[in-house]
Amino acid sequence: MEKILDGAGIMQKDTTIASGSVVLGANQYGKAEVRLVRIERDTPRHAITDLNVTSLLRGDYADCYRTGDNAHVLATDTQKNTIYAFAKERWSATAEEFLLTLGRHFVGTVPWAAGGRWDAEQFGWERITAGGSAHDHSFVRTGQEVRTAAVTIEDGVEHIVAGLKDLVVLKSTGSEFTGFPRDKYTTLPETTDRILATSVTARWRYVPAPAGEPAPAVDYDATFAAVKALLLETFADTHSLSLQQTIFAIGERILNELPQLAEIRFVMPNKHHYLADLSPFGLENPNEVFIAGDRPYGLMNTTVTRAGQAEAPAAWEFLGGFC
Repeated sequence: MEKILDGAGIMQKDTTIASGSVVLGANQYGKAEVRLVRIERDTPRHAITDLNVTSLLRGDYADCYRTGDNAHVLATDTQKNTIYAFAKERWSATAEEFLLTLGRHFVGTVPWAAGGRWDAEQFGWERITAGGSAHDHSFVRTGQEVRTAAVTIEDGVEHIVAGLKDLVVLKSTGSEFTGFPRDKYTTLPETTDRILATSVTARWRYVPAPAGEPAPAVDYDATFAAVKALLLETFADTHSLSLQQTIFAIGERILNELPQLAEIRFVMPNKHHYLADLSPFGLENPNEVFIAGDRPYGLMNTTVTRAGQAEAPAAWEFLGGFC
């Protein structure tokens, strides 16, 4: 491979790629975790949206990585400023729609941005009750889960992935774990009555529109509420023979009832609870007192997909925890 040096001995753009040479692989860059709080003041009864937004561009950036040429690099600070400006000028009703607006703007106006990823975490707030009624402009943070959204634009296709994380659930019975293989290293006893607890991280991908066409109209808030309700109800109602079985039952029900979704992926640790040994104190413990385990823990990464639905690896690339 020929090396092209300038007068200072610094390598410049090389238009030849030799067999076996080092090349630039998949990459993206941008501004991460832009904290954005928007208050809607159109009426005396205010509304609040609390987001943590990340903007990442993909495209023709080889010169920047190879030679330090920044001619195609839209500054990450510019991406941050655009997020805040759009929160005023081009606000959308949901995080998913706001990310679509951002993505279409950057791909449509930055010549070197062929695509990208736009993520958001959404933190929930509810109105404080004062004098027996919900207050117009005072709020308290809710704590069940963090809502997530991600938009990826790749090869003209818009992929929308929504989700939630940190949703901690527990059932005090209705769970067992038996029939697993044993070898000389196995010490875990079988059980037909155990606590099943986990912290749910789930992301679901919407059925995409064909390349070059806009995403179909979807009620993202209603879909989020439906997914969460089905997830919780199925977790509660399924007699669990393993966490894996419970995960599939949840995913299967969600896809059967929500045709707008193509697939759903889960990252779910097993939050172990170990029966405390009270025998040294002369006490029995019929599944009443437990030690909450911290680590190590079992970890399940699971995908449940609608049969016949085309895979979309671009939607998941660089999405932490999912593959």
